[in-house]
Amino acid sequence: MAARLVQRCCRRLFGGTTFVPLAIPASLLAPASKTVIARALPQAALASLHTSSLPRQTDKLSVKEQVYSRYPEHREIDELIEAASSPEDLLHVAEHHSLNGNQASAVVIQLSRLVAEKKLETESILQDCRFQQVLNVLNSQLSRVWNSSLLPLLKSLYLLGLERHKREVRSVKQEVRWRLRRLNFRQIASLAEYLATSEQAEDQSELLSDVVKHLELRWTEIGDTRAVVALMVKVGHLSQTLMDRLEDKALELAEQFTAEDIRKVALALALQNRRCVPLLRAISYHLVQKHFTLSTSVLVDLAFAYGKLNFHQTQVFQKMASDLHAHVPKMAHGDVGRCIKSFAYLKWLNLPLFEAFAQYTLDNADRFTVLQLCSVILSFARLNFQPSHSENFYNMVHEKLGDQLGSLDPHLLTDLVWSLCVLQQAKTPYLQSVLAPPFYSQLLDDQTPRGQNYRLKLMHINAAARLECPGYQGPFLPPEALSAPEPPGGRKVTPLQSSLQEVLNGVAKDEVNRRFNVHTIYGWQLDAEMMLNSDNQPLPIKDFAAPHLLQSEGTKPPPRGTRRIAFLRWEFPNFSSRSKDLLGRFAMARRHVQAAGFLIVDVPYYEFLELKSEWQKTAYLQDKMNKAVGAEMAK
Repeated sequence: MAARLVQRCCRRLFGGTTFVPLAIPASLLAPASKTVIARALPQAALASLHTSSLPRQTDKLSVKEQVYSRYPEHREIDELIEAASSPEDLLHVAEHHSLNGNQASAVVIQLSRLVAEKKLETESILQDCRFQQVLNVLNSQLSRVWNSSLLPLLKSLYLLGLERHKREVRSVKQEVRWRLRRLNFRQIASLAEYLATSEQAEDQSELLSDVVKHLELRWTEIGDTRAVVALMVKVGHLSQTLMDRLEDKALELAEQFTAEDIRKVALALALQNRRCVPLLRAISYHLVQKHFTLSTSVLVDLAFAYGKLNFHQTQVFQKMASDLHAHVPKMAHGDVGRCIKSFAYLKWLNLPLFEAFAQYTLDNADRFTVLQLCSVILSFARLNFQPSHSENFYNMVHEKLGDQLGSLDPHLLTDLVWSLCVLQQAKTPYLQSVLAPPFYSQLLDDQTPRGQNYRLKLMHINAAARLECPGYQGPFLPPEALSAPEPPGGRKVTPLQSSLQEVLNGVAKDEVNRRFNVHTIYGWQLDAEMMLNSDNQPLPIKDFAAPHLLQSEGTKPPPRGTRRIAFLRWEFPNFSSRSKDLLGRFAMARRHVQAAGFLIVDVPYYEFLELKSEWQKTAYLQDKMNKAVGAEMAK
């Protein structure tokens, strides 16, 4: 304000006299927080002002307050620093010239750049007395270093290999913490990204914590997609609050995202296991509407992210499947395996795409490792997918896996054999490898939830060996291993299950004629079971022997012409996405129950829940029972 007042007075006193600002060297500019913009006046003007009544102090500026702009002409030292092409040149400049704080920081930054570009050793530089002199200047004038140089200076000190306990490093870190409020958001974001991804992240916990807090408070200053994407990827995992804010900002800027931005955001959400539905819906919408040309790497990463988050969006999946189909022959075998696994998690079966995957696996079998091939089999089994050239495909699988069974982890081997049972491709060597007493005993002893899950899979494999492999002679699981484990906490009763039981109570006419939630020795649970005589009338089910139970309540043999009816309800998660085809696990359950001598009454959710009244549901079940009996008699 004083300078403006002086200028106005000079214009009045000297009329057309033009005052030219005094050029101030760039290398002497002080920090922004201490900047005072000074303009000097000609000597004649000063003399006139002296004779006037204006205070003498308005045109006096102490030398300490003089500041230097980085934009006007560079001084000779600045030019030498910029022109240096080797560490020796820079140290020579430091030896023969008197440096200020900004010039010392420029020397350190330039040194780190040369070391990185030329991949030089830093030990000799750190021990050089000229470099120590630069550090001393830097330490004594650190408060005068520009904000724009302070952050690169901190990064350069670490790149040069200075120990974190060195006085200079501690001073720079402390100076950064003091100045955080005066840094703009872009500088804070850049610092946060560096600290979060650097090898010194653990040593920077206090500084990083302060930076993250500032980001949480100033998140509204984010104005571009690059910043929000970079922060979500590199910093978001450090703070739940910050990630919430970044998701809100990403939702606001989603329309501006490129395909690469969408890929990075989706991966960040997946790796942090954050299922932000509004944001996933937004990026899915723009993926479909903007008709991006997606590269193979983007498609593979998007498939992984959607699969990891279990987020279903049919139009996106269709676009991904159509785009991938054309690229399958040129894809890397690892990417093919990742895509198959991701789509299996999503329960999304696109037949043309999976036929292409199967053909690629067959044509490039030598490139797949045993573990990758096992992953392909597990994924096909989950979706109950059978390749059109199944004979050639499974011959390749048996040839590649046959002599590798002994080298597989016990849990992976169990998963593999179980999957082959789903696909009806389990041969005697596979069954014998997991049903041998030394093998299954180590799994049955595990009482954890994971161990109980593998106990159930062993029961399914044992059932497949008994019911679907007539040439298999043993071994089998012992009777004490055939008790199905109860899930911890029990299962929540679904609307379909409760409604089915209510209607079956009326169909059975008496509770002695039906049995609910039947655990079989095959590892499968029947939702309900009934017995009908030759006249299709219910029989008291508990009076008769039940070979499918571990401990039968009755002992009488069933009368001639008796039929056992198994009611199997199929909930929404039991089907492939947007399909009425059962997933592999439930398709195998249906086969095993049917092979055990039951007539199957399927009760899918999309049919039964559409019926509103009790008499409609009763008529539906009776009609299903009559059809099952009629089909059995037709055979």
